[in-house]
Order: sequence, then C-alpha cells, then structure tokens
Amino acid sequence: MSITLNTTMSSIMTNKRRVGALKSLGVVTVGDALTYYPFRVADPVPLRALREARIGERMAFSASVRGMRVVPMNVRRGYRLEAVVDDGDFAVSRHVAGAAARLVFFSYKKQYVDWLSMRLRSGAIVVIAGEPSEFNGQLQFTHPEIMTVAPGSGPADGEYSGVVQMSALKYDADTVEAGLRRISRPRPVYHASSRISSEHIHESIVQCIELLAGTGQNLPGDAATEAPQTMKPMEDGGISGAGTAPAGAESRSGNAVAVGLARAIPDVLPESVRESNHLLHRAEAFLAIHDPLSTADFKRAIGTMRYEEAFVSQTALLQSRSNVRKDAALPCAGVALRDRFIESLPFPLTGGQREVIDDIGVDMAREYPMQRLLQGEVGSGKTVVAVAAMLQAAGSGHQAVLVAPTQVLAEQHHATISAMLCAIDGVETGDDPSRDALSPNDPADLIKAAESAADDGDAKGRAAVKHPVKHSGARSGKQDGAAHAQSDANTRHVPVILLTGGMKLAARRRALALAASGDPCIIVATHAAFSKTFQAPNLALVVIDEQHRFGVEQRESLRTKNDVVPHLLVMTATPIPRTAAMTWFGDLDISWLTELPGGRKPIRTFIVPEDDGRMMGSMFAHIRGRIDAGERAYVVCPRIDADDESDGDDDTSGASQIGVYDDSDAYRRESATAAANTAASAPSQEDGDGAPSRPPLHSVAEIERRLSSLPQFRGVRFATLTGRDDDATKQQVMADFADGATPVLVATTVIEVGVDVPQASCIVIFDADRYGLSQLHQLRGRVGRGGTDSWAFLISRAEDGGPAQQRLQVIQGTLDGAQIAQADLEFRGAGDVLGDAQSGGKSGLKLLRVVKDVKIIADARERAGRLLADDPDLSGEVELAGAVLDFTRGNETFLTSS
Repeated sequence: MSITLNTTMSSIMTNKRRVGALKSLGVVTVGDALTYYPFRVADPVPLRALREARIGERMAFSASVRGMRVVPMNVRRGYRLEAVVDDGDFAVSRHVAGAAARLVFFSYKKQYVDWLSMRLRSGAIVVIAGEPSEFNGQLQFTHPEIMTVAPGSGPADGEYSGVVQMSALKYDADTVEAGLRRISRPRPVYHASSRISSEHIHESIVQCIELLAGTGQNLPGDAATEAPQTMKPMEDGGISGAGTAPAGAESRSGNAVAVGLARAIPDVLPESVRESNHLLHRAEAFLAIHDPLSTADFKRAIGTMRYEEAFVSQTALLQSRSNVRKDAALPCAGVALRDRFIESLPFPLTGGQREVIDDIGVDMAREYPMQRLLQGEVGSGKTVVAVAAMLQAAGSGHQAVLVAPTQVLAEQHHATISAMLCAIDGVETGDDPSRDALSPNDPADLIKAAESAADDGDAKGRAAVKHPVKHSGARSGKQDGAAHAQSDANTRHVPVILLTGGMKLAARRRALALAASGDPCIIVATHAAFSKTFQAPNLALVVIDEQHRFGVEQRESLRTKNDVVPHLLVMTATPIPRTAAMTWFGDLDISWLTELPGGRKPIRTFIVPEDDGRMMGSMFAHIRGRIDAGERAYVVCPRIDADDESDGDDDTSGASQIGVYDDSDAYRRESATAAANTAASAPSQEDGDGAPSRPPLHSVAEIERRLSSLPQFRGVRFATLTGRDDDATKQQVMADFADGATPVLVATTVIEVGVDVPQASCIVIFDADRYGLSQLHQLRGRVGRGGTDSWAFLISRAEDGGPAQQRLQVIQGTLDGAQIAQADLEFRGAGDVLGDAQSGGKSGLKLLRVVKDVKIIADARERAGRLLADDPDLSGEVELAGAVLDFTRGNETFLTSS
C-alpha cells in the first residue's frame, strides 16, 4: 500500500479504538498526525547504574535477564510478569559494583504476557528506562520501557542500522551503546485526552513516519505477532515500545528513514528562503520534532515549521490581496455630498479622521474593490468616517449598506445617520457659533434636533422615496459626465433605510423593496442583510461594524450577491495589536484612529471586592450622588436571570457567529459572555465535596432586585435591558434611560457596543473577573461620552494575586486599548481574543504565535512579497503553491476577505 500525507489513519491502523481516539484530537490523516505537534520535549533520561538509582527519578541502564516468571492473579483474573535483571557489565563502565533489580508488568491479556516473556527470556540483554521504586526492600521498576539488544558485536561505530533479526527473534538494537542512546533521548510530550495517552500518540506518529519512509508496516491491532520491528502490543490493543524511534535516527545524514521521508514529503519553502534562514528540510523537521536527537534538535525543527506556517499564511494573504484587484467594483468619485456632510458637522474632525476619510475616498474612486479595516478606540469617531464613506457611494449614484451586530445598535446608527443628513440641508460653509455648544463627535444633540423636526425629516424621506434620483452609467461602473452632473443632485435627500429581523412584515417588505430598486440610498441593517431576501443591485459599499461579530461567510454573502464586487470597510472598536492585525488581516489595508475627540476626560477605574461591604456601600452612595446630579449609571451582569443555563454560549463575546440568525435570537447568545471569554483564566468548577468551584454568575433580575431595595437608591427607578426583550421594549427602555426617567439601567452585555448616552457617567460591572480585557474595555467605553467626569467599578470575586486579579489590574492601570489588547493576547491567546475563525484556532496554524513571533511574521511577509513580485502565480514553486492552495481552501474563515 502506498502511503502519503493524505492517507487516512483508519486505512493503516487496525486498532479502531486508537483510530477513534486520534480522530477526537483532529488526527484523521497521516498529514494530520505529523502536524499534531508536541507542546514540549521531555529532558533526556540520565544513564545510571542500579546502585546509583534515586527513588522516583527516571533513569536508563543496560542489564542481562537472570530469570523470569509469570504469576497468574486469580483474584484479579490477570497476570503478573516478574523479571530479575543484573547490570554487572554496565555498572563496571560506571565504576560501581553491579546490582540486581526486579521488573514488574501487569496485564489481563495472555498474548501480551507471552510476547513480553519472549523478550525477557533468561540470558537476554536489554536496555531499560523507567522510574525506580522500592518494594519489600528490593529495587523495582514497574512497566519500564525496554529494548532488546542483539547478542554479539554490531557495527564498528556502534550505530543502529535497523532491526536485527537472529533466528526467529527480532531485536530493537544491535549494540548496547546504540540502545542506550536511543532510550535516553528526549521524548516529545503531546496534548492527550482520557482516551489516548501522550505515549500512544507518539507511537502512532512515529509509525506514520516509518510507513511514509517505506520502512514500516501497517499499524497493528491486538496480535503480538503483528508488532512491527520495535513496537509491542499494549493492553489497549495498541502499540507501544521501547523503540519508538525510526530506525537509524541517531544519525540523520544518510539515514534510510530520513532519505525515504524526504522523498515522501517534499519541501514547501523555497530553497533560497530555507537556506538564508538556516532552516531544516520539511521531512527532517518532522523527524526531529517527533523523534528528536536532542532538545536543541527539537527546538530547531519547531522553529522551521513555525516559519513555514508564517510563510504560507502570509503568501496566501498577499495573494488574496492581489487577487482582489482583479475584481471589478463600482468607482465612487462623487465627493460633493461627503464634503457637504463634513462641513455640516457641529464639531471639527480630528486629524486621524480626516486622513482616514481621504484614504477611503481614494480607494473608493478606483475600479477595483477597496479592502480596509478601520480600528479605533471607543468613541474615536468611526461612525463619522463610515457615514462619510457611505455618502461618497450615495453621492456617486450607488447604494451603501452598514451592517450592525445588534438591533439596538442598528437603530441608533439609523437615528444618528438620519439626523446627520437632516443637518446637511441649510448649513452654509463658514463658522457656526452653535458648534461649540455641541459635544464633539457625539451625535446625541443632532438626534434630539432631528427628533424635534421629525415630521419635516419624514416628509423629506418620503419625497426621496417617491422621487428617487436616477443615475446614468452607474451600474456599468464607469463614471461619465451624466454621473457627475447628477452628483450635486444627490447631495439632497438620500434615503436612510432601516432593515432588521425584528421589523413588522409590512415595514420589512418596504425596506427590502427600496433596497431592491437599486436607487441611491444608505441601508442600515442587522444580520437580516445576509438573508437571501435582501437584494441591493447597485451596492457599491459594504460597511461592517464590529467585524468580529460576523462570520466570514456572512460578509462574503454580501460581496457575492452581485456581479460587481462592492468596496468593503470593516470597523472594530475591539483593540487588536498591530502585530495581530498584520498577521490575521494582512489582506486588508489597515487604518487606526488613535486620537480621541477633544473634551473627553479619563475614566477612573476601580476594582471593588464584592465581599468588601464598606467599599460597596461607598460605591453605591457615590452613584446615587451622580444620579442626583442628573447623570446616569449602567449596571452590567453576565446572565439574564437565575434560571438561565446558557452560560458561555453567548456570541456577544466577539467570537465569530457563522450563519445567519435573527435579532429575536439574541438573548440565546447574550447570557454569561464573560464565562466563555475567560474560562481558561478562572478556576474550573469541579464536582465533589470540598472541590473548588466558581460562584454562580450574577443575573440582571437578581441585581435589579437587590439594588432597588438598597437605601442608597430609595426613590430611584430602575430599568432592565436584555436581548430577550422585544423591540418596542428595547426602544422604550433606552428612551427612558436617556431622558432620565429611569436613571439606572441594569443590563447584559447588549450595551457593549454602540449604545451612546452622553449623560452616563458610571458603570458597574458585576463578575468583572470573568470577562476578557477587551470586553471590559468596550463596556467601560459606554461612559464618559458627554465630557463629564466618569467612573468604572469592576466588581470582583477573584482571589488576590491570581490571574483574574492581574487582568483586572491591567484595566485599572491603563485606558490605552493597544496595551489592553496586547495584555489580553498574552493572558488568553489569540484564539480567545480574535475569535477562532481569525486566530488560527481552526486555521491550520498550530505553532505561530502572534505576540512572540512578530519578527518571524514580518520576515516571512517581506520574503513572500518579494517572491510574489517575481512570480505572482508561484509557477516556479509548485509545492508552495499547493500548500497555499490547501491553506486557502481549508481556511476561508482565516482569510478575512478572500
């Protein structure tokens, strides 16, 4: 049977239980086995004579078997094999006297015992590694690792040259020296499970290496006679054994396994890249990882495969970025409406906003699609940038859609954008004395103004719907004189359409009909935009707000609805370090908004132990004082109510939700987001008396009931908000909170993104130690948006000095989102921070580390760029092209926009 990397484990392994255990770890093919990397390598086993043995410390030695016996265990219905060994000859080489020890094995399988009896027959020479213990005053090794040594002299240099067969017996090594070298070498340690141990994983992988190299046989089942070479059948019917290393592994050069493996596993990296970075051949790296000669050998091999992952992923990202430019897009050169909008704003733009708007304007004027990620701190003015981009599309006679992750945020965006567009009409260029009276970059005042003139705004919107502006040549993507002539007309009355899953049927149909008409407009939608019923034939721009809330498949559904690919702008307030952004979003142009609008005051953050009654009371008294001053307070809880069992199943944490879901399902993903985000950082819950367990998470219903009964809040009305509430309730709750009718809002993390109440000055976050840092930073950003002093109180039940307490101290110590994101990566890993779909958790990247490997990533990206510049199709690097193709096909969720 010809073995390749694509050969399934089930076709070469007869032990189905072992196959199932490996499959549960994601090991289905031989290639999966080779890339199931150990997380560390054990230290080499020291050579010691029996008289040098230290109880409990692993050791290796050679000895001869004096005698052996098998004792049936009647009570346990098994067998006990005992062998007495003497290390006299080995002890002489160690300059100590010889001694004897007993080897003990237990098994229920007679076949296994018979096989061991054959290996440990009297007079046999063996090499042994194990942990010594003492029993009845005698040194004993229980289930040690053994290798049999062929009698007589071996090769002159003492190297192991393969399995030696004399008579009917097979030996693991041809000399004692070779056996000692092999058995004492460092051993890789793998992530195991209750179904399969690290040793068994190692044995299976090494057998795959032997089979690939052409020196092995099919992996055995239970039969001892099927045990190939140095492998022995274990009690689970699998294989184990003294000689788990491929034959001749002591010397890589000229080794039959190494040579055969190189033929079966061609190198992926270009030879020039490999040589300049002093990397190993891919086959040699696999051999050194799973069967290392030394710790240094292992580390060099891991470094080789880590660089290969960086190079393949960066090549795929750069190719994806280049391929996007081959697609046709609708050029959007009309900036008159955008410029009028900027002039109408009652506050000056920051320098960063102006720069990003200019960059987006240049990108959107091109005939290939823009691909841009906009990252900005909470409150840095991303919405204004997005509106400017959408107005550039509408002003050019096209459509733009803004997709928000929640209905609350979609409705707020709709109100904000409508108010901003109403403010365009009648505003003349020049100084406006009213500008200084409004909050910078805060649309709340504009919303109020729009609400006070709602009838006028609605009339304008209806007029725009009844008499839409027609365009010429827009759908062809070519800007001609007619399109420019009507650009000025488009500076008036651009319809802003709201589309959510919770809308009434008639309203939803009207919104869908307006979008399907192809007339210039701005559509603000939730996940309803990903449904098949949504059609926008003249779509030129897609804006994704909080991009980590959406699956790549969802974003792609908008990009592939029409023949012409729309421009793409994805935005996030979840801070992502630049190194992570370069790694995971390398096919996008990245813009950062780091400059906060003027007038903002730092948010003071305090960690409040929940069991400190005095501090809790002072906090509540402080909040009451702020309420009496006309301000508002958020109280955030991870669960909706005490009966909610969906802890950790919430999608508001930031992990990508693949597939379309309606807003009405939000409450299912809303409960206990923190528990899922930081499960690795918090103590695990265990069953049993006296076992440690995490206290139950606080719920909205519980906290609202407790707080409303406190004397500090006597006479204060409370409101609650969760994803379980219907649309009308959500709107009423937010309206009452904004106008002060209910100045305290107890909510789940549904308020995490986009909820904007300038009067809110305090936020209390219960179970803060169970949240991720980025989510805490997002929640904290809900206050201080009106220019007033503001406070964030992190209620914690974490142990002093523990990991959870250290994470909270990071939030307390800085307001810099970049620092917080970096700390979050270091605490939790990229998979939890960015979501598995864009972190490598499901991407095939198993070794590359975002934080530590920035230099590797940068070097790989630079070299991949040079290679693609000379050979865009990788026609000269067939193996690399195949690896990139395999990576791309299996990692659509990794390549954000490919």
